[in-house]
Amino acid sequence: MSEPERFMKAGLRGQLRLNEPMRKHTSWRAGGPADRLYIPADLSDLAAFLRSLSEDEPLWMIGLGSNLLVRDGGVRGTLVLMHGGLKDLRLERRDQAGGLVFAEAGVPGAKVARFAALHELVGGEFLAGIPGTVGGALAMNAGCYGRETWEIVAGVRTIDRRGSLRDRGPADYEIGYRHVVLRDGRAEWFVAAWLRLRCGSGEGSRRRIQDLLSRRVASQPLNLPNAGSVFRNPASDFAARLIESCGLKGRSIGGAVVSPKHANFIVNAGGATAADIEALIELCAETVYLRTGIRLEPEVRIIGERP
Repeated sequence: MSEPERFMKAGLRGQLRLNEPMRKHTSWRAGGPADRLYIPADLSDLAAFLRSLSEDEPLWMIGLGSNLLVRDGGVRGTLVLMHGGLKDLRLERRDQAGGLVFAEAGVPGAKVARFAALHELVGGEFLAGIPGTVGGALAMNAGCYGRETWEIVAGVRTIDRRGSLRDRGPADYEIGYRHVVLRDGRAEWFVAAWLRLRCGSGEGSRRRIQDLLSRRVASQPLNLPNAGSVFRNPASDFAARLIESCGLKGRSIGGAVVSPKHANFIVNAGGATAADIEALIELCAETVYLRTGIRLEPEVRIIGERP
């Protein structure tokens, strides 16, 4: 049975794309093709799709591709694009103390921040500064300007390879800086979260969001394709400061450049391949280690095969 025939027989409602160029789905605008890319229609369709896969099928979940590098040889297996279908966003509860916002994994963080402000809820403004979706923010405890995602998480919903859903709380996870691990070791993906926020001024929240976005524009190279911060900040220091102190600002390999505006950003200045970007990541890490003894750990996820 061909893949399209198997797809139809399973009664799936999403989009299945074969040999899909991943440069279309990553913020670096680089990378080879995925064998299969699936865009679910909604959460129930995602569950049905997962049940249709064989147990040994390599599988990745992605959002906006804003923290992802796909190598030029592409990805063997299946990628699921959460951003296309998992987009439910609603106010689940609100009282005098605060509110609970339900957001599926494919909703961009900036949209959650604006939605909360619309309902006079505060504390989630920092989400507007995270260039990704709720699912990615949960998976890596993304944060900016002194705040982290799991500080406002009341609960999460996950899915496993069999399409089974579970509701979990923060106590089920080991959580740290850019680190989230399920304590019982099961393989699950985040599909939604309940975010607990305080009551406050929606107008004040919108001003804070605008201020945060203005600070991003002033300090980050948002005019060129990038994946946000490339490296995690080491203890008691900043990756950008270390990279800059090693004279790497402006260093380039092919079309990939260490941003002159922010040293912890690598930009695609035009025609960069994934190999260019990965080589520059490795050069920065190696140079910083040789000169300072500090090992920088990539914050971006690198998947796929070299050509």
